[in-house]
Amino acid sequence: MAASFRKSEPVQGRSQTHATFEVENLNPTPASNNGCRSNRFMEDGVLLTWDDLSVTVAGGRPILQGLTGYARPGELLAIMGPSGCGKSTLLDTLAGRQGPNTSQAGHILINGRKQALAYGTSAYVTQDDALITTLTVREAVYYSAQLQLPDTMANSEKKERAETTIREMGLQDAMDTRIGGWGAKGLSGGQKRRVSICIEILTRPKLLFLDEPTSGLDSAASYYVMSRIASLNQKDNIGRTIIASIHQPSAEVFQLFTNLYLLSAGKTVYFGPVSAANEFFALNGFPCPSHQNPSDHFLKTINKDFDKDIEQGFANGIPTLEVIDILVKSYKSSDIYQMAQKEVAQICKQVGQGSGALEENNRQSGFFTQWHVLTRRSFTNMSRDLGYYWLRLGIYISLSIVLGSVFSHIGMDNGSIQARGSLMMFVASFLTFMAIGGFPSFVEEMKVFERERLNGHYGVTPFVIGNTLSALPFLALVALIPGAITYFLPGLHHGYQHFLFFVMILFACMMLVESLMMIVASVVPNFLMGIIVGAGIQGIMILVGGFFRLPTDLPKPLLKYPFYHIVFHKYAYQGLFKNEFLGLTFPNAEAGNGGSPTITGEEILKQTWHFETAYSKWVDLAILFAMVVFYRVLFLIIIKTTEKVKPLMVKFMSATRKERTQVTVNPSATPSATPYCADKRQWQ
Repeated sequence: MAASFRKSEPVQGRSQTHATFEVENLNPTPASNNGCRSNRFMEDGVLLTWDDLSVTVAGGRPILQGLTGYARPGELLAIMGPSGCGKSTLLDTLAGRQGPNTSQAGHILINGRKQALAYGTSAYVTQDDALITTLTVREAVYYSAQLQLPDTMANSEKKERAETTIREMGLQDAMDTRIGGWGAKGLSGGQKRRVSICIEILTRPKLLFLDEPTSGLDSAASYYVMSRIASLNQKDNIGRTIIASIHQPSAEVFQLFTNLYLLSAGKTVYFGPVSAANEFFALNGFPCPSHQNPSDHFLKTINKDFDKDIEQGFANGIPTLEVIDILVKSYKSSDIYQMAQKEVAQICKQVGQGSGALEENNRQSGFFTQWHVLTRRSFTNMSRDLGYYWLRLGIYISLSIVLGSVFSHIGMDNGSIQARGSLMMFVASFLTFMAIGGFPSFVEEMKVFERERLNGHYGVTPFVIGNTLSALPFLALVALIPGAITYFLPGLHHGYQHFLFFVMILFACMMLVESLMMIVASVVPNFLMGIIVGAGIQGIMILVGGFFRLPTDLPKPLLKYPFYHIVFHKYAYQGLFKNEFLGLTFPNAEAGNGGSPTITGEEILKQTWHFETAYSKWVDLAILFAMVVFYRVLFLIIIKTTEKVKPLMVKFMSATRKERTQVTVNPSATPSATPYCADKRQWQ
């Protein structure tokens, strides 16, 4: 942007002067593009503007205060400022990711209109790289391409799109390298960040948000990541509008940006061309020293957190809060601020000459494709992640060997009645309790789901179906091998029908525990707290399941009604006990007192364990599988409800403000447009 500066009056007794912009060109052509290409970018791209934007949290504490700015196609906008200045809040608000505890005032416009961003129009790259660590780069991007790109596109085209995108981000040499996580060495931090970007630009979005894309990277990695992002417009000939919040870029990275939006304490310190920022600070009395990174100087000048530690000579001894006030007032009185205000009116005027509405540039893949791809991806992850099932299988086998040895040659005497009951209880309670061991791996998978779901890659239902189907073979294996050891080593009820029923009960219980932990994960996403909550819930279920305290002795107001009848341990105990005791006879301990010399299994179930024998063991098994379905459906409902409640909470919080508008990045929405007149501050 072409601009010059002029000095103005001193600020209330201070000798420093503040600068104002004299704008020479309202709509400049980006330096990186020729005029023809720039015009096409403006016509086909996304021009995002925000006017008098404010965000407050519950209690009225302001996070952002009266911000005005814009981002244009073919340009890179850097949102900078010290920690806690509101960078991520501004980025989230512009992207429609406002939290439920915040309220928003002001206007956010897309091409001069209030409209939803259709699927494929925008993408958001989070600060944390939520990736499936067991996949290779090629697999991660290709699976994502199958999910995001429409079914009308051939798989060969999707694969080509994935590999082209990988090459665009310079990852061609790492295509077959696993991403890697805590258990295995994989990609570097910069490479992981580029994989995250690859996944989000597969649909060729016109609007790209990046939250701290260089966080945790060294200067070289930061430059390579940002240079790849900056070159995207030249690679695929799409005029993207790119907005990145960035904390402290190197001088090389800083020069890659077109415009700079500098924040401090939620206020605009400077908004304009990167090339003019140095002169703005210099004419206000805070010049950047020679051979110093300008971004470092800017952040040091406006960072009030360490004001007491700053040497007396810095910034001429002026307190940081006063420095910030000088810069904010200087910017407010500058011509470039007035230009930002006029830009909104100019866009409004241009909208009257054209439609200005966005078209949906891609359709998602179909329901069948989504759950099929998610099932294959989840199965691949589970088969490669040692902590998901393999480690658990090893522990189960070891525990089963010990358990079978303790109860080996259990016999058929009267004492074996109690031993068989204890063994059944341990299997239904503590052996299935170990299924919570896969909770941390599932939480990591949930993080990937949340990122992909926010960007509209697929629906909730395909995810739940895919996760359920991919887990079935592993759960069957975990139930079969340890179950066989536990069943045959002690010599339980002979007959393969009884053995298969035993394995099916164990399989159903493991699925129930996993389903329960999925529900816990949707409510308590922290894996440590989730394990504690899940273990506590299972502990209560075990206590009221009908073994440690007989069903007839449970306190009726709450523990028996309804807890005893809704916990799955009741039906697991009953099914296992019926499978084991029905058809067997044992010596009667009361035979010497005139009783029968033997006692049947049915009598044991009624008299000793007080179980219900009016219906078959297969009914207990059917109830367990019905509970599995109910738990999975409940998990799906919780996720869907959470998605719907959050926007309602945001809308409710925003409704308390008189002047407001909200742009929601809704991948499934169709664009709707309403012209906005900047002069009247109201929707027409």
